[in-house]
Parts: sequence; C-alpha cells; structure tokens
Amino acid sequence: MRVFSDMQALGALLTSFIVCAALGPVLIPLLHKLKFGQSIRDVGPASHMKKSGTPTMGGIMILIALTVSVLLWDKLTPVVVIALVLTLGHAVIGFIDDYIKVVKKRNLGLTAKQKFAMQTALALCYIYYVEVHAGPLATLLWIPGTHIVVPAGWFYYVLAFFLLVGSTNAVNLTDGLDGLVSCVTLPVMVTYAVIALLAGEADLSLFAIAVLGSLLGFLVWNHHPAKVFMGDTGSLALGGAVASLALLTHTELLLIIVGGVYVCEALSVIIQVTYFRHTGGKRIFRMTPIHHHFELGGWKETKVVAVFTLASVVFCALGLLLFLQWGL
Repeated sequence: MRVFSDMQALGALLTSFIVCAALGPVLIPLLHKLKFGQSIRDVGPASHMKKSGTPTMGGIMILIALTVSVLLWDKLTPVVVIALVLTLGHAVIGFIDDYIKVVKKRNLGLTAKQKFAMQTALALCYIYYVEVHAGPLATLLWIPGTHIVVPAGWFYYVLAFFLLVGSTNAVNLTDGLDGLVSCVTLPVMVTYAVIALLAGEADLSLFAIAVLGSLLGFLVWNHHPAKVFMGDTGSLALGGAVASLALLTHTELLLIIVGGVYVCEALSVIIQVTYFRHTGGKRIFRMTPIHHHFELGGWKETKVVAVFTLASVVFCALGLLLFLQWGL
C-alpha cells in the first residue's frame, strides 16, 4: 500500500490554496471586465437582488488550483485520472451553462434535458471504464453499518449512474448562498481524504486534499459578502469530485450519509415540487432548496451557512465512524 509523506499532503494543500487565492486579484477583475456578472432570479429571496452583477464562473479558480496541485504532488494513477476527468468533465458542463446565462443572457442556462444528456455521457464513460478495465471486483457493494459486501452486478452500473447524476445536481442545488457549498464540502473532502488513505488509495487521498485546499483558497473571495461566485462551473465540478471519491473508494452508499446536507437540499426540492403538483399549488417549505426556507424564516445568510456547515461536520463524522467500525 502506497502512502504519502506529510510534505506531500501539506504541499498539495498549500499549493491549491495559494494558487486559488492568488487567482482572485487576476480573475475577478477580468470577469468584471467581460461583464460575466450573476443575474439574480426574481423568484429568489429579495435580499439577493443586491448580489446582481457579482462575477460568476469563479469555479475556474478552483479547477486551475486543483489541476496544478495534482500535477505537482500527486501521481496520475488510473483512479486519480478518473477523478480528475469526472471533475473537469462536469466543470465543462457547468461552464457551458454559465456561459449561456451570462453571455447569451438566458437566466436558466442549459435546458434540463441538455444538462442531463451531458451528465449521462460522463456517467456512461465511467461505467464503460468499470466494465472494460476495472473487473468484477469493482462492482462489489459495501452496505454501511455491516460487514456485508455484495456483488451488485448490473445493479452497480445503475447505482453508479444515479450517484453521478444525482450527486452533481445535489451539490449544484447547495450552491445558493455566499460560501455555502464550499463550507459544506470542506468536511466532506476531509472525510474522503481519510477514507481513501485507509482504503489504500493514497493518490486519491491527495486528490481530496487538493480539492480541500482549492475550496479554502476560494473562500478567501467567496465568504460573505462574496466578491465572486463559483457558478455551475464550480458546483457541478465539486459534485463530480464528490461522486468520484465515493465511487473510487467503494463507499457509494456511505455518500448518502457523508453528503447528508446535499441529500437534504435535493430532497427538499423533490418534496416541494411533488407536493405543489398534487395539492394544486400548496407548499411545505417557504422556498427550496431548503437553505432559502431558513433564510426567509429570518435567519441571516451567515447563520444558515454556519448551521449547514455544522450539520455537514456531523454527517461526515457519522459516516467516518461507520467506515472505521465496519468498512475496514
């Protein structure tokens, strides 16, 4: 089992942090100059209207920092390449979506069908890799809370598909307040850095550490009041990174717990839409995703971020305990 030195871990963390933070004074004025400002939807909280014009597509900073860090400190093993491809691939989808929003002035960007088709293509690429190169061991499925590992067979491909598409969209939904998705994802990356290392995937652990550093660097510019938003370029990429770490560490079902905040955000939208359609327009939540429900209930934006981050820490701690108790 390969392990990395403390210097490699620190190097990966600091490189991605410094590169991402240093890109702010360069990229943010450029985004302003190109008029790549965020358009705020009228149906959102009224307090968000003052954010209109804040540069978006800041996820480019995260991706550059991540890539530089991985190339400098990590080994381009198959699992790292897959994680990077899934991350950058979803970033491309997000970039196209953001570009349509800010340049073509279409607030909703890509249509749901267009985005789903692109996400499906990436998911099928991963499934093809598992089928052709990874072998039958890759389709073994661990049941969290037990020592049971089952050969999932064809069901694994269905699960992998929904995990990739579902995770990227759930992380995307979480990106709605200054620093929210970055802060929520920090403990997720710490958790997967530990899980990957204990699972014998040191290179994948370094990848998670590089993502962690990039998020910390991005928060220099994205904390409230945000000077730049990551846009779908960043949030879809983060979703790809989270999903790839779950898939490549064989903790697919554990992601439901580790990514508990993402799950709650996505479920709130599903519940709201379903209830709205079946009751002729009634709502359960004030607004979804659920972070807006609390915001409209009187919570300050910073309080929502703090509480959701704490919730993410609790979910991640529970997931890590399950892995340490049952997954080794």
